[in-house]
Amino acid sequence: MRTLVIDTTSQFLSIALFDDDSLVAFDHRAIGRGHAEQLIPAIAALPGGGRADSIWVGCGPGSFTGIRVGIAAARALAFAWGAELQGFDSLALIAAKARSVSGEPHVGVACEGGHGQWLVAEAPQAWHALDPDAAVAMIEADSVAGNCANALVAMRGWGRAIDSEPDTRAARLMPADAMFDGATALYARAPDAKPGLAPGAGAAARPSL
Repeated sequence: MRTLVIDTTSQFLSIALFDDDSLVAFDHRAIGRGHAEQLIPAIAALPGGGRADSIWVGCGPGSFTGIRVGIAAARALAFAWGAELQGFDSLALIAAKARSVSGEPHVGVACEGGHGQWLVAEAPQAWHALDPDAAVAMIEADSVAGNCANALVAMRGWGRAIDSEPDTRAARLMPADAMFDGATALYARAPDAKPGLAPGAGAAARPSL
């Protein structure tokens, strides 16, 4: 059975195509922004246009826009291909890659969460958005992965920081409890933009969308 794995929750665009447990092809690169424009062409460039029997998609936490782009593409492709759709915790994917490159059995995760907070976790779907001091107090694992790992290790004065990001090539190494049916967004907080009246509009104007 072929599985297409998608993660666009960070500055990386990461896709991988598996045949059972064997990696067939992948595209993993730092792009910053532009996931919406680059994701579908990247999938189309995979063997067979990336067509798969099952689609796994990173649902966050992470970039609000990136989460939405990945989920929208995964839902559309699952519908078009009649494929099974499953979501996963993107921080668990970071930990899975870190374990694969370090050999460490237990890895914490610390990533930039916006608004001065860090996203931290030591188990799938058990993450928190915390101020740095609270994040340092929470993570007990000796080894920490993610783009805030170096800062966390430096603040607490012990442990090891592992360079790791959401890399779909490590998807098969995630624990089962990182996965869930469907594709439900895991947002760290509500979106910053909120519906409201257009500038200069009167009370009778419709809310902007």
